Amino acid sequence: MISLFISFVFLIVGYNVYGRFVERVFAPDDRQTPAYAKQDGVDFVPMPTWKAILIQLLNIAGTGPIFGALMGACFGPVVFLWIILGSVLGGAVHDYMSGMISERHDGASIAELSGIYLGPVAKWVMRLFSVLLLLLTGTVFVTSPAALLAKLTPDTLSLSVWIVIILIYYVLATLLPIDKVIGRFYPIFGVVLIAMAVGIFSGIFTGGYHVPEITLQNLHPEGLPIWPFMFVTVACGAISGFHATQSPMVAKCIKSEKLGRKVFYGAMIAESVIALAWAEGGVAFYGTTGGLYNAITEAGQSGVVYEISTGMLGTVGGILAIIGVVACPITSGDTAFRSARLILAEITGLDQKKIKNRLLITVPLLGLGAFLTQLNFNVLWRYFSWSNQTLAMISLWVATAYLLKTHKKKAVSLITALPASFMTAVSVTYILIADEGLKLSASVSYPIGIVAAIGLFVIYLVLGARIDPKGETK
Repeated sequence: MISLFISFVFLIVGYNVYGRFVERVFAPDDRQTPAYAKQDGVDFVPMPTWKAILIQLLNIAGTGPIFGALMGACFGPVVFLWIILGSVLGGAVHDYMSGMISERHDGASIAELSGIYLGPVAKWVMRLFSVLLLLLTGTVFVTSPAALLAKLTPDTLSLSVWIVIILIYYVLATLLPIDKVIGRFYPIFGVVLIAMAVGIFSGIFTGGYHVPEITLQNLHPEGLPIWPFMFVTVACGAISGFHATQSPMVAKCIKSEKLGRKVFYGAMIAESVIALAWAEGGVAFYGTTGGLYNAITEAGQSGVVYEISTGMLGTVGGILAIIGVVACPITSGDTAFRSARLILAEITGLDQKKIKNRLLITVPLLGLGAFLTQLNFNVLWRYFSWSNQTLAMISLWVATAYLLKTHKKKAVSLITALPASFMTAVSVTYILIADEGLKLSASVSYPIGIVAAIGLFVIYLVLGARIDPKGETK
């Protein structure tokens, strides 16, 4: 239980101390936000702070901090360290900077920000990469809830039927003004997501479960190496590039720059608390990482969530689990498609205030998503996981370039440059060593990943020295 207490304290102190430091570095002011400057009643809509926080939380979370944390817990208590350190020093910084830099550029997407700070080639790479990631995200978050609903309902409501129903909902959520569907229902499901985590924590204490203390030992039953697999498996609970596509959407709705730490940094910390609850709950409930791994293999992530919830919290827990496992992925999938629509609107220049223009983008986008649902879910998830962390790497380098060009004290850019370098090593190593990558040996993949990270860090140091305080390259 000591590890649990320390983890909580670290996250709280991280938000109040390191989060404030990051906020001071960015220096939010009283300028008019895009929510007012570009208010259109569709995407640019001022929202109350509490609602913006819950929407941001549900946008970035889904089942990511649940499924990812459970699979990450198979490595053992070492996952607790990645969740708390990754979130405070990486993920929350990533989310805050991507949201606030977008806010400074009229709610621009991470792709457009890449073009501004890394050049036109980077813009087009990120445009393609972001849309691809969002399509994969929307697709995997169609099939998982549809599969569970098909099991819980009569045979006439098959997997295909539920996929169609969810896609129809996605059309509405993608097309309609953000305050009509997302603004009304997301806060409710955000509360459900939090209630599930609180319930798991209470179940650990009241049920007398044993939570192992933090250790660096690898306890994965199949000996899967911690590096880089654990850092890709646990994405949404620690750091996730998908968040860089979601933060700009909420950046269009915040009423003041000074609310950024609560909305962006705070939502990421909240997500890490949720991930921590499920990682610790998974190990505690099944007793060993082997027991947890076998349960995931036999019942799947959704089945494990249901078993843990009902086992710890009874009928109420089972109801919450079903609501969470169904609603949470759907509410991330719809905003994934909405974000993709906004990026495509930037590319095409189509005014999104007109519903005709929204339809021109949304219909083919959802059609492609429907096609992708026919592919193997596990294959889609693996590529989603890698592309997710690669996008996080690029987003952090964009934030680093922003700080270099706007800050006289270039040393502060290390708050993004260091996690960017770390994620570079993770992403490069993973795609070299993984089965869905090049399948190279660890003796080859590890050095290349490290060299790639060091190389980009050296480029950062060189370019940083050449940029004068006005943001111009010497």
